[in-house]
Amino acid sequence: MAVITVEHSSVALCTSEVASLDNGPKKIPFRRNITVSLCAAQRHHIDTLLCLGKTLQGATINQRDIIMRSWQRCLHEYQLDPSKPRPVRVVPQHILRTHQESVDELLHVGRAGVDRLYAQIASFGYVLLLTDHAGITVKFRGDKEDQHALRRAGLYLGADWNERYAGTCAVGTCLHEAIPLTCHQREHFDASHISLTGSSAPIMDPQGNIIAVLNISSLNSPRTLQSQAFALPLVIHCARMIEDAYFLHHYRNQLILRYDSSREFVHLNGRGLIAIDEGGNIIAANSFGRELIKAHQRYRPSLTSQTFPRATQLFDAKVVDLLSIPSNSDDDICAFRVRSDNSIVFINLIEPRRNHLRPRPTPAEPARPAPPLERLAGDDPAMNRIKKLAHRLRNESVNILISGDTGSGKTALAQAFHSISERAHHPFVTMNCASIPESLIERKLFGYHPGSIPNGQAEGEQGLIQQADGGTLFLNDVSDIPLHLQSRLLRVINAGELLPPGTGTKMDIRIIATTHRSIQQLVDNGLFRKDFYYRLNGAEFRLPPLRARADKHYVIRRVFEELMEQQPHRQVLHLRADAMSALLAYSWPGNIRQLKNALSFAIASADSKEITVQDLPHECLSPVHAKNDAPCLITEQTTHASLPDEQAEQLHALLRQSQWNISQAAKQLGVSRPTIYRRMQRYGLVAPNRQG
Repeated sequence: MAVITVEHSSVALCTSEVASLDNGPKKIPFRRNITVSLCAAQRHHIDTLLCLGKTLQGATINQRDIIMRSWQRCLHEYQLDPSKPRPVRVVPQHILRTHQESVDELLHVGRAGVDRLYAQIASFGYVLLLTDHAGITVKFRGDKEDQHALRRAGLYLGADWNERYAGTCAVGTCLHEAIPLTCHQREHFDASHISLTGSSAPIMDPQGNIIAVLNISSLNSPRTLQSQAFALPLVIHCARMIEDAYFLHHYRNQLILRYDSSREFVHLNGRGLIAIDEGGNIIAANSFGRELIKAHQRYRPSLTSQTFPRATQLFDAKVVDLLSIPSNSDDDICAFRVRSDNSIVFINLIEPRRNHLRPRPTPAEPARPAPPLERLAGDDPAMNRIKKLAHRLRNESVNILISGDTGSGKTALAQAFHSISERAHHPFVTMNCASIPESLIERKLFGYHPGSIPNGQAEGEQGLIQQADGGTLFLNDVSDIPLHLQSRLLRVINAGELLPPGTGTKMDIRIIATTHRSIQQLVDNGLFRKDFYYRLNGAEFRLPPLRARADKHYVIRRVFEELMEQQPHRQVLHLRADAMSALLAYSWPGNIRQLKNALSFAIASADSKEITVQDLPHECLSPVHAKNDAPCLITEQTTHASLPDEQAEQLHALLRQSQWNISQAAKQLGVSRPTIYRRMQRYGLVAPNRQG
């Protein structure tokens, strides 16, 4: 029987005793008379680690080299005791916010990649973590039904997965080794983590330093490591996508060489990215680009230095050849030879945005605002088709039907359509069909002559149709017009005449109608005249909901700027990246109208020069952002979620303690004053001097 003594612990266990452990929980005495109750698997794992000393006498431990190195660090460098599993550490809210702000730009740029990866893994029971360079979880995606179990396991927002504290794990060991890896079940150092499986990949900044780690983890997975064969390549691919998106965003004002060994993939997913100046000097490169630079340094050892080489030293080309790529090829791609190995790569030149270099207009030549139709959308394909069709039809004698969800911008499109047509200098007359009582619709549309209406105006009243002569009659929510009035409107459209009591008057109007309902379904149900529908529908524009638009970022920016322009005396505010990320992640059931309300609320409630996620209405926050806005109840030793009642009780106690001083309470919780007011409203808390 061989006895192995391990330096960091006074415990001496024999290998035969390890084999004799049964499957029931036992109390094993450790040094300082501390007793820990563990299951058999955890006890066996602890004993295996205790057998890991500088030499192994009579024991065989078969582990991958990378895991073995980490175990050695945990034992000898970090002095972690495997006999004492450590509680999950979750940093307080104000500390978490600091870590999130340190990767603010990355969180904003990487949001789409994180969402896409989670959509691929959620059905398999995985959760997604994004940590900063210190191993603190700054973004989390997981099933809400499992949140209590996930919190207990440390798979949650704010959890500390640094190897110095958590031991060998996917995130911490990935950070230390700077390579992608999977840490599967008993490869974890801490016995409380041996049911977990995680796969992580580092995300590098353009200088090659780790700024974040992307991780997917599972509470329960098959025993074999081979079961995770799909997970690591998936995480690596997504991490590279986020890293490249961050690179392109960070160097958007620089020339960038994007290259690949296949011409077909350069525009779609070129692997190499190298930022250069106009002299051909390399400023930065992504991971793939840095590998090419390392190959060059091996190829020309005498040129090796701490600075990057010139692009012309990597590729067999002159600077003018690289800068002339857009004009020398129909597809903006040219082939060049790599000097280090004579291979061929295909390069595309991404030119910088020049907006910041354009001279500002002089006072005598003020900048012209973009046409109303152009301001409606950025680069959304569906909206671009609508804009092109609107331009073609702007002066045609066809009526327009605009359909779309409530708040999707139908009125704005109608006004923009009128403004670009020859009728722009004539009236744009609006009738909100849903808000006018049915008994008044006919009078509003057609007006009346003097004395024809009891209790009417003595001089009579001009109808909306007559007011719109030469211009546009805008029928908002046209599906709410009663059937009998549809007949009269149809006659006006057919004959181009206004026929109130008396002689007819020739009219020249274009009708633009909107609806958020399916008029075809109303026609099928006998609630809308088919002939009236076809007369209105000379051309139909179907507006996509905000959640489906590719230009949400543009729409949010435009609406925010328009709201700020309406308040010229207010201090200049800007949207911080965490607020923009939350706005982009929200589904917006109320579309652009709801977005305007949310941004108006944020502008009114912001107490600094920037709008953060804390200033947004609570209903606009995703579950993760909403958790960020909750009171800080998690300490380093707390692993369970606090209930809303407990949150309200703690906030109430804090307010009483501060004598209902909102500023003091906000300072103690590390949030803004508007956040405290929102929480008070949410929990029904009212200051004593406001009751009654």
